[in-house]
Amino acid sequence: MGEFDTSHVKSIVLLGHAGSGKTTLAECMLYEAGITSRRGTITEKNTVGDYHEMEQERGNSIFSKLMHAKWRGYKINILDTPGYDDFTGEVIAALRVADTGVMLLNAAMGVEVTTDLIWQYTEQFKTPMIFAVNKLDDDSADFDKTVSQAKSHFGTKVSVVQYPRQQGAGFHEIIDVLRMTMYKFRDTGGKPEKLPIPDDEKERADTLHKELVEAVAGNDEALMERYFDKGELDEDEMKEGLKKAMIHHDIFPLFCLSAERNMGSGRLMGFIDNVCPSANEMPPQITKNGDKLPCDSNGPACMFIYKTVTEPHVGDLSFFKVYSGTIKSGCDLENETTGVSEKLNQLFLVEGNKRINTNELVAGDIGATLKLKNTHVNNTLHARGKNYELKPVEFPPPNMTVAIETIKKGEEEKLSQALHQLREEDPTLIIEFSPELKQTLIHCQGDMHLSVAKWKIENIHKLDVKFTRAKIPYRETIRSSADANYRHKKQSGGAGQFGEVYMRVEPWYEGMPEPTGMNVRGRDSYDLDWGGKLVFYNCIVGGAIDARFLPSILKGVMEKMQVGPLTGSYVRDVRVSVYDGKMHPVDSNDIAFKLAGLQAFRQAFQQASPQILEPIYQVEILCPDELTGAVMGELQTRRGLVEGIEVEGNFQKIIARMPLAEMDGYSSSLRSLTQGRAKFKSKFLEYFPVPYEIQQKLIEDYKHKEEAMEV
Repeated sequence: MGEFDTSHVKSIVLLGHAGSGKTTLAECMLYEAGITSRRGTITEKNTVGDYHEMEQERGNSIFSKLMHAKWRGYKINILDTPGYDDFTGEVIAALRVADTGVMLLNAAMGVEVTTDLIWQYTEQFKTPMIFAVNKLDDDSADFDKTVSQAKSHFGTKVSVVQYPRQQGAGFHEIIDVLRMTMYKFRDTGGKPEKLPIPDDEKERADTLHKELVEAVAGNDEALMERYFDKGELDEDEMKEGLKKAMIHHDIFPLFCLSAERNMGSGRLMGFIDNVCPSANEMPPQITKNGDKLPCDSNGPACMFIYKTVTEPHVGDLSFFKVYSGTIKSGCDLENETTGVSEKLNQLFLVEGNKRINTNELVAGDIGATLKLKNTHVNNTLHARGKNYELKPVEFPPPNMTVAIETIKKGEEEKLSQALHQLREEDPTLIIEFSPELKQTLIHCQGDMHLSVAKWKIENIHKLDVKFTRAKIPYRETIRSSADANYRHKKQSGGAGQFGEVYMRVEPWYEGMPEPTGMNVRGRDSYDLDWGGKLVFYNCIVGGAIDARFLPSILKGVMEKMQVGPLTGSYVRDVRVSVYDGKMHPVDSNDIAFKLAGLQAFRQAFQQASPQILEPIYQVEILCPDELTGAVMGELQTRRGLVEGIEVEGNFQKIIARMPLAEMDGYSSSLRSLTQGRAKFKSKFLEYFPVPYEIQQKLIEDYKHKEEAMEV
């Protein structure tokens, strides 16, 4: 039997914008619980959480970390997460397995942009949430403003449980309106002295206490009746009501902290073990089939892989949460996705970069195991005979694309293996080899995300690589109709080649009328792999060309459409009508008509007002009001077109169209322009004609490139 049963295991995730103090709070929790003998600091580079070399160099979290504290008969799993939106995937995966989220707000900065981003995911998962206003000892701290912003962004469900008696350098007293007690801390923090609320704070404390009691009672009819009968709720009734309201996302309690000076963390941990739900008190998991899976340690074994880390000389370390049953070392479980049986030879509790062997983990607990050969992030492992597949984490789409190549020739296979490993660890990193662009592409969340990938490739996989700008997948089309003909004639010692084709090309659009002045004998429509259509008409009369040669003509047209006449890009949305030609009874064959069709199409295309199309993306930028003008100015320099501005909380959401060709480096520019206070997301919108001067430059560049290759 394990040390803790399911009801005594709580899993929390620390959330918030970069610099809000998550890692420092985790250090306080570990120290208060006696897990560590001294609190590490980010400046001294000795925290349990930020142990990775990159994190110590940068001074902020990059990866989510698992730690745990034993506190008053409970085990609290602590998931520390990064605060930059480039690493949102780490945050979402941790949120997926947490029972409660603790959202840290920087009292000097208020609600910051990443906080809003993360909040969307807490709403999606319906994770019970606590707010903790941190850095109240900062000279710029403003508790009331921060609370006001929190209520503006996240609603009136934000309920004050604590407020500071003073702020700034003199901060050392917290008024708790749930317990109606004042906590007074020494300058060094730690365990506070419990005192009555001073007379000059009673009125405010009573008002906030009444608001809290009414908020709790308002979400439970039985508690509301007790409140009406007694005019008050006792502490146990408040705990019961708070837990129910948190589970249903009806109340978000708000606490006070100075994590750096270790003030308030003990009370927060007490609330977590006393009030916050354990996994068996949360609604059951719903499988893909719609079945309910209660969190019961006596149920069938079922666990979910939420993260994978590769450790040098060891292998893949898979992090998981047990959602049902008891997982024991040496047990065999079946992977629902792959159908493969996996043996869990070792189970670990994890403390940052330390692994602690354990024999079993009960439902609701989080741990890790090594060397699962055919199991990946988002996979469900379960007891044989069960068909459980838990809903996967949905990771955000990428915002940035670059091309990657090795500096040394001959290391392409090593690079492929390294990229595969990176993808295994990080599902938000998408790797693609583009036959169209003839480049290996990395799609990622932003420049910081990319720099992490580069560091791993160079330092772990020992490969020298360079990133280059990804080519733009332009498209080519036409704006008018044109006729052309081409005769392919080749004579040799034996049979020659002969084929002559007359063709009309027109811009295709949905619902266009049939070709005029032609005898239509056949029509085929093709949805192109790269988007758009080719519509191919047989308008041959009098047997000028045998029907058996039409597929060859079509093949020639399609071949040229894959290497467009202007820039070598794919051609789309064209109607081709073959209406005449000639053939030879001996020399005509498939290759002759394929080449004649290709050349006739090329000539007609160039005479039909050809147009280059570029991919246009819709970009949504969330930024503070005072930065809106600067952000819009930057968009204009990138040929961006602002389509609208909406208010989202205390932020402005700018909606714009931007050509993909202008998005190179936008992540870095936006972060620099706004000091990291803005974020953006983008998605493909449509193909649109490029401006004339850009089209001419693209054609000229392609012409020079072709000439250089011929030399």
